[in-house]
Amino acid sequence: MTQKITNLLAKLNDQLSFIDLEIDNQYLRCEKALEVILKTINSLRTLLSKTKFKTDAEEIKFFKEIKPQFTSKLIYYNTLFKIEMKRPNGGNRIVKKYYNNELVKLKAFFDNELEFYKYYRSGSTYLDHKYFLRSKFDIKMSLDNSYFEADTSFSTSHDFKVAKVLANDLIQLYLENQLVIIENKDNGEKSQRKPNLKMIWTSPKVALIELLYALHTEGVFNNGAADLKDIAEYFENIFEINLGQYRRTFLEIRTRKTNRAKFLSSLNDNLLKRMEDTDEGV
Repeated sequence: MTQKITNLLAKLNDQLSFIDLEIDNQYLRCEKALEVILKTINSLRTLLSKTKFKTDAEEIKFFKEIKPQFTSKLIYYNTLFKIEMKRPNGGNRIVKKYYNNELVKLKAFFDNELEFYKYYRSGSTYLDHKYFLRSKFDIKMSLDNSYFEADTSFSTSHDFKVAKVLANDLIQLYLENQLVIIENKDNGEKSQRKPNLKMIWTSPKVALIELLYALHTEGVFNNGAADLKDIAEYFENIFEINLGQYRRTFLEIRTRKTNRAKFLSSLNDNLLKRMEDTDEGV
């Protein structure tokens, strides 16, 4: 089961990365992502129905660590769709106020779930047997009404809350990124002088994002003082490309099970081959 779930999650991450990079329209992107996620979760449900956990620890791991990686994506794209559908028409000031209000809503969730948030983020386990075993709920733990309508064969009292925590991290990144974009427009940034020769980035955007993070980590710009945001905007300007939610894409890159720095590995391999070919007089 573990390998099948790993493959299922890897396939989902690849599909979502492709959707994010290839579909520019936010509404269409969310709709397509939700379609893919729902199919994947149904596959996960089918897989679980054919599985019997050998121990409580196995069941806890599934509902605390594995299932939320799938459902958090569902929450993220669904919330993003609703946020953008309700975004008001108007100037930057109005839109900034709207996005800031959405950040306030995220903080409200954090405040309301502070006790569980601390429990989860601290890596605590002493309540796992109540939180992440099916049909082991404790009515004294202020359960959401939605839990009593959920499929108890595929849910515990708190696996959805874990997914919500993970999704909120991504939603916060998205909102903060949108505010930065608006702020840059207000300040009239992106005024760097463009070179006479135009270069077009023809590899996938995810490859440029991988390179962006590598260069920032190495500190090659401004003696390491350049912000990631400034480097990203510079790349967008000189290549006339929209990197979109590059922070979210980096989170997806980190979830790769093998060869996480795929583009950098390819650069290294091809450069070494070129050196070898040159040494041989090719």
